[in-house]
Amino acid sequence: MKNQIKFKASCLVAALLFIPVAQAAVSSKSEYAAVKARMAADYKVDRAACDASSGNAKDICVEKAKAREKVGLAEAEFAHTGSTEDGNKLQIAKAESAYAVAKEICDEKSGNDKDICVKEAKAAEAKIQGDVKMGKKIDSAMQEDLKTQRDANYKVGLEKCDALSGDAKTGCVTKLKTTYGK
Repeated sequence: MKNQIKFKASCLVAALLFIPVAQAAVSSKSEYAAVKARMAADYKVDRAACDASSGNAKDICVEKAKAREKVGLAEAEFAHTGSTEDGNKLQIAKAESAYAVAKEICDEKSGNDKDICVKEAKAAEAKIQGDVKMGKKIDSAMQEDLKTQRDANYKVGLEKCDALSGDAKTGCVTKLKTTYGK
């Protein structure tokens, strides 16, 4: 039975992390606003459906509704902007939402089982947050490396232009400045 509960909790976390994006083609501000409004309306409906439950089942239902809204809004923002930063925010939203739901599920347990459940959920969240941080560092390092390469190529190009004279040299330098954004 213990493994069955762990399996169900794992499936729930996985499902939250991979909720399909129905609004993946958002491109304009009006479409983005419509998606946000729909997410708010869906949350209200989901939240109202939770009133039929009581106790921890209601708490779990409410957390699931909040998670769907939070992840849906983050997905809409990422689909609208397509920025890496919003992609990172989406991953963080998924991790935080999965943790919140798993934590509520853990409330049904007691003693050591509850402690283990909460720590497993927290570890899953921490792993995703760590992956996002590592991705930011890798992205930053790659951008710095590209800048260093571009600067080096620009300097090499300037040296080649120095071998020329007159209009040829001016044209060469102008082309380099345009190419390398200097």
